[in-house]
Amino acid sequence: MDPHALLLFLGVDVLLVCTPGPDWLHIAARGLGQGRRAALTAVIGVCAGYAVHTLLSAAGLAAALRAVPALLPALRLAGAGYLALLAVGMLLALRRGGTGRAVTAASGPQPTRTVLRQSLLTALLNPKGLLLYLSLVPQFVTPDGSLPVGGQVAALGALNVLCCAAVYSAVALGAARLGGRLGSTPAAARRLSAVSAVLLLAVAGVTAAA
Repeated sequence: MDPHALLLFLGVDVLLVCTPGPDWLHIAARGLGQGRRAALTAVIGVCAGYAVHTLLSAAGLAAALRAVPALLPALRLAGAGYLALLAVGMLLALRRGGTGRAVTAASGPQPTRTVLRQSLLTALLNPKGLLLYLSLVPQFVTPDGSLPVGGQVAALGALNVLCCAAVYSAVALGAARLGGRLGSTPAAARRLSAVSAVLLLAVAGVTAAA
């Protein structure tokens, strides 16, 4: 592939990844409400989701979505619904938590497997990620290039995953550090978890209306 085209793709991709979206805010919410480990686990889950996007796109999913445009709105609404479900679950956990130690337990980190699964689904159902493979990646694929089209899509997708890992890790660490400073008491931890839930609800609303 043309090195200049790769650099151009990288520049555009970094700008897109740095723009707050469902994944970005999902990771920030994890860091604020549940700490560094949960946030970094969420980064792994999101990046795994984009790796799946890459493999599916290389296999022709992007072409299938272009051929059946109704699939994209359906996936977008499914993603919005899933984010709303996560937010409601967080709010219900806080409501059940009461005060004192129970609040800390309700707002504390979830099991690693749960965070991974939720973050993976968040990435898989993220319309921003789907649109990347539908609109941006094809512009940098050349049918007569040295690599087959599937290989080029895989290479560009891998570059996107690396960008996501770098930027989202910084978001995770920053949010966790801020959450650690602001959530030093059970009452503060409860408020941060509520803020995290509201963030996810807002992203779900924006996603559904996009």
